[in-house]
Amino acid sequence: MKLGSIACAAALLLAACTTTAPELEPIPGSITYGGQPRTKLTKAPVGSIVPHQFFTQGGLARETYVIQPDRSLKLIRRHIDYDFITRHSRR
Repeated sequence: MKLGSIACAAALLLAACTTTAPELEPIPGSITYGGQPRTKLTKAPVGSIVPHQFFTQGGLARETYVIQPDRSLKLIRRHIDYDFITRHSRR
């Protein structure tokens, strides 16, 4: 009985947790900057990952998108390597 009440309390605590991170906003150079692209990705399955990289102010931005059920792109990850240009200009 005690174990059941502990499990129930743990389940309630976990249900109260929210792990939603704030949405990433597109920056100049992002695929979705200025809105969704006009062309839809009709052949790629829903949930497919779309990588994208571009140069931004002082670094190389690497973004990851996922294709949504309505065929729009959702930006889920971005990493900007600010040392990319300095590391590769020494060669």
